[in-house]
Amino acid sequence: MNKLMSGNEAIARGAYEHGVTFAAAYPGTPSTEITQEFSRYEGVYAEWAPNEKIALEAAIGAAFAGGDAMAVMKHVGVNVAADPLFTVSYTGTNGGLVVVVADDPSMHSSQNEQDSRNYARFAKIPMLEPADSDEARRYIRLAFELSRRFDTPVFLRSTTRLSHSKSVVTLDEPREQRKATGAVKNAAKFVMVPAMARGRRVVVEKRMRDIGKFAETFSGNKVEINNPSMGIITAGMAYNYAKEAFPEASFLKLGMVNPLPETMIRGFTDRVDTLYVIEELDPVIEDQVRAMGIEVIGKEIFPYTNEFDPGVLVEAVTGKSPIKIRPELPALPNRPPNLCPGCPHRGLFYVFGKLNVFAAGDIGCYTLAFQRPLQGLDSCICMGASVGMAHGMSKAQEDGKNNVVGVIGDSTFIHSGITSLLNMVYNRSNSVVVICDNRTTAMTGMQDHPGTGVTLQGRETKALDFERLARSMGVDNVRVVNPLDLKETREAIKDELAAEGPSLVIARAPCALLKSKDGESMSPLMVERERCTGCRACISIGCPAISWRRFEQLDEPIPEKKTKKQEGIAVIDPAECNGCTVCSQLCKVNAIVEVRDND
Repeated sequence: MNKLMSGNEAIARGAYEHGVTFAAAYPGTPSTEITQEFSRYEGVYAEWAPNEKIALEAAIGAAFAGGDAMAVMKHVGVNVAADPLFTVSYTGTNGGLVVVVADDPSMHSSQNEQDSRNYARFAKIPMLEPADSDEARRYIRLAFELSRRFDTPVFLRSTTRLSHSKSVVTLDEPREQRKATGAVKNAAKFVMVPAMARGRRVVVEKRMRDIGKFAETFSGNKVEINNPSMGIITAGMAYNYAKEAFPEASFLKLGMVNPLPETMIRGFTDRVDTLYVIEELDPVIEDQVRAMGIEVIGKEIFPYTNEFDPGVLVEAVTGKSPIKIRPELPALPNRPPNLCPGCPHRGLFYVFGKLNVFAAGDIGCYTLAFQRPLQGLDSCICMGASVGMAHGMSKAQEDGKNNVVGVIGDSTFIHSGITSLLNMVYNRSNSVVVICDNRTTAMTGMQDHPGTGVTLQGRETKALDFERLARSMGVDNVRVVNPLDLKETREAIKDELAAEGPSLVIARAPCALLKSKDGESMSPLMVERERCTGCRACISIGCPAISWRRFEQLDEPIPEKKTKKQEGIAVIDPAECNGCTVCSQLCKVNAIVEVRDND
């Protein structure tokens, strides 16, 4: 049976077909859909973990118990999971353990562009890299076979283009789900104190040599001899671009990118005249080929950054841009990403901008608040960094001049903010932390987390109580505000900035999309044209539902001008507005009111 599937859907399907029953992940684009899709298959267990380290540790436990387990994350999540990752390479797995990592060339939804193939080499773990959805389905199955055969964790690398593009997949019937055989006591293998780890270090080196020999016959490594004047070594999605750009070239397509098949590479090199290595991001393959003493053309002509496409490759090799026929399009205004209409973060960051605080930000939808007109966020480093940064900045500044606020989402606080808040208490910080608690993991598609009280597979569970947690950690100043109430929010932030000791403000209001999904909504608002003075105060919140219209742009009769300088009025689209009332709180002439039935 054939089916059109995304790479993420295909990975989930392949794991199910192989009989995998355990998956753990923290949602992160472009990897999120893998675990979501897997969780919908019958007889499997899947969970959202608080962070990637915990997800991998849970998967390691399932593998130690003799099962097949999958940990899923995006590339920056591997940074969080690196501690157990490096050591499980030493211990081996007992069952099957695959770490699926989705890299993000061009940083479509990420704060950096790291190449996870470096982790495979660094941790001495084999890595497979599929080029399309059907290979993704097959390679996840091969990854589990490798894991059990060589007693090792295995990486499966995807990229955004593979994860989210679709191609035809040939489905197989799922095999019988493999039951965990139970944990095996073996301290010399599983207890990594120095004396035992030294012995396992030798095992790792032998294992990688054995896998290197296996790579020479691995079915995913394929030689395609066409015109011998141009030879290309490539892997993953880059293979598709190279194949389209240079269809007559000869190819060594690598399905296993760590370790590399050295004998196969040397044999391919002998059969072509000029050798290129085409790979997105770092010269991982290129550097190793050069280390073999082979002359190769790579990053001296191909970019280090961003996604490739056939045009990029043709221009790099020939120096000429391919001719592109583009339709003439009318000039359109820039449309940067924006917070949704009714987003509970909008009012909070409007207050930050007006108070001129330094808002140490974090990873989430609210990062968009750095833009005009809000300009309410001043830094963004990584998950959880906002809390530690706010603490460090407050310690570094003179007493009495605390104007720093650490801002973090509810899911992100659980991911990596809790220990930083504890650090603030322990080290007698005088900083303020604000949790943007919108009751979901909104940025990656409305996933649940330990604060929502619902698991990935829809079961009710205990919901984390942020207030009680903070007080149990020693935070005396804890308060909850409605971020859609500007006055309440402003007073809370000012009070806590002036307070002694660490403070936690929980800005709690559900995500606008979550409210829509649950059927909750407030009456949309409208601008009474006769009252509007054209002051533009409502425009300052940057809500997509509000636009500015000059008088000559209005379809209806022009209202009487309130001032000589007035050039137009604000207009609210009732189809976009969900009645959050933030804009009406800024209108000094009460021109923003609920839509009436006769309007």
